[in-house]
Amino acid sequence: MTDKVLKRKQLLKVKRKLRTRGKIFGRATKPRVSVFKSNKYFYAQAINDELGVTLANVDGKKLGLGNNKEHAKQIANEFAATLKKAKITEVVFDRNGYLYHGVVAAFADTLRENGIKL
Repeated sequence: MTDKVLKRKQLLKVKRKLRTRGKIFGRATKPRVSVFKSNKYFYAQAINDELGVTLANVDGKKLGLGNNKEHAKQIANEFAATLKKAKITEVVFDRNGYLYHGVVAAFADTLRENGIKL
């Protein structure tokens, strides 16, 4: 890709991310769950935006899991257990500019199945 096309794609991704992020805010009682997916791995964290701290996180790379639907479900199971240890049962889901489809949807659905209210 040319530099012009690449810069345009990056700009559009940032715009999508900010548009989604401007509508949600995490609190101590209801933190924001932000997801990130690279080409190889999937990551998620629960954030209290009032204090700017991470309450819980999960790292697909450390778990040895990749970035597909089956692995996203396993990561969500692990993350749900981490959230329950931190006594968090209700969260706000931040898809971070990604479409609610595939890996992101599988992650969110598995969180719901484990008793985390989105």
